[in-house]
Amino acid sequence: MKLYNSLGPNPHTVRMFALEKGIDLPVQEVDVIGGEHRRPPYSVFNPMMQTPAFETDDGQVIIEITAICDYLEELFPDPPLIGATPGERAETRMWCRRLDLNILEGRSRAGRATFGRAFYSDKIKLLSVSAAKELEALVEDRVHWFDSLMAGKQWICGDRYTLADIMFYCFMAFRAPEGGSNLPAGCEHLPAWFERVKARPAAQATNGN
Repeated sequence: MKLYNSLGPNPHTVRMFALEKGIDLPVQEVDVIGGEHRRPPYSVFNPMMQTPAFETDDGQVIIEITAICDYLEELFPDPPLIGATPGERAETRMWCRRLDLNILEGRSRAGRATFGRAFYSDKIKLLSVSAAKELEALVEDRVHWFDSLMAGKQWICGDRYTLADIMFYCFMAFRAPEGGSNLPAGCEHLPAWFERVKARPAAQATNGN
């Protein structure tokens, strides 16, 4: 097995997921700043030209962090970080999907078009700056919506710590002020949740992006 790793919340998610399971995951660094992900050989087996990618022992290449983590969960079911039952797995995947669609994808698109504009402008199609600012406002609204649903919950899936927690944490930690998070002002429940995840050994071990 091998993880093609780089800066960013997506590779961070897989690294942290693996550490939570005690998996010693071999890593090959990809220089995204130097554009290594946009040229062969990487661009051949990952035409999306994004990181991470994951290569299995038999040479299969898996792209997308939820698919990679699903694969690792199948190989290493304990501790279960997606779920031990069909209902638990469905709940975790539901929250991963909700977070991705409502918050994470929008935040990434807005970030590429604002603070990342100089880097991405000659590489991919970007939103206008004004549209990105509008998208940031929509994402902030969705974070506050999600915050309201965390009242009385230790983890996103209640008493189960899961991939949903890891994924959301890695995105909220990316490019955050030192020691802090990207959670918007006014959140009542998510700041304490963020600190609970941050205190975990796997989060400490993968600190940094």
